[in-house]
Amino acid sequence: MADRSPQRVGHGTDGDGIRTFPFPTELAVGGVGMQVGPMGEDRTWHADAPLDRVHRIDFHVVMLFTEGPVRHMIDFAEYEAGAGDVLWIRPGQVHRFSRTSPYRGTVLTMQPGFLPRSTVEATGLYRYDLPPLLHPDPAQRTALRDSLAQLGREYEDTETLPLSLHTAVLRHSLTAFLLRLAHLAASSAEASRSQADTTFTLFRDAVERGFHSNHSVNAYADALGYSRRTLVRAVRAATGQTPKGFIDKRVILEAKRLLAHTDMPIGRVGAAVGFPDAANFSKFFHLHTGVTPVGFRAELS
Repeated sequence: MADRSPQRVGHGTDGDGIRTFPFPTELAVGGVGMQVGPMGEDRTWHADAPLDRVHRIDFHVVMLFTEGPVRHMIDFAEYEAGAGDVLWIRPGQVHRFSRTSPYRGTVLTMQPGFLPRSTVEATGLYRYDLPPLLHPDPAQRTALRDSLAQLGREYEDTETLPLSLHTAVLRHSLTAFLLRLAHLAASSAEASRSQADTTFTLFRDAVERGFHSNHSVNAYADALGYSRRTLVRAVRAATGQTPKGFIDKRVILEAKRLLAHTDMPIGRVGAAVGFPDAANFSKFFHLHTGVTPVGFRAELS
């Protein structure tokens, strides 16, 4: 948070009981709709919102870290940021600071409405589909840091320009920074989608080779070198299913093929798709189709 002591500001409570805190305009230099400065110890948006308590804010927060790791919860997902990484929290998102992580770096806060609509659209300020955690490469990191430093200098300089021009310069400097940030966010999202596509393709191929005997999500994740969470995200993005659901669907398809197109006994069909025990196979088949293997085969006669 900016290195300024918090004061009491108004707040509301949503229907889910999570408090929403507004942008503290009275803490901003010159009362403009943004703040930028170093992150400090034990700072918060409001005296009733300790750092480690879940809450919402109705403004944008961008944190550029110089130290890490920092663990931060956004919309009930845990993110770990390292030195040079960026966290972008958008209005309305539920988040919580870590009690133990050292927050070091620069933080930018911005009130909705501070920028004109054209800039809001160009910078994707409300693209909630974009990832909040960004990993700029060295060149991107330098450009972001320099742009943010320039914005900070303009923010603190209230002497050389009248307030109206000072605010206009701030908007231009802020737009330049946000355009860089938006490009990084969009690029990161595209890279994530590409990675998810690759991950799912590898998983799909592995299931095709191994479903006859392997129904374990953890076993596939270990074999492919992914965490279970990564596998879940990739499969859900590609199919809308969980990895377990994808495996089970493939097993059922094969079982149906064998029941429909061969005269194999039920027990052998079960064994062919990874169920040495015929009773367990029948329970599994019934759970996923609503009929037993015997019943399914009878319906085809």
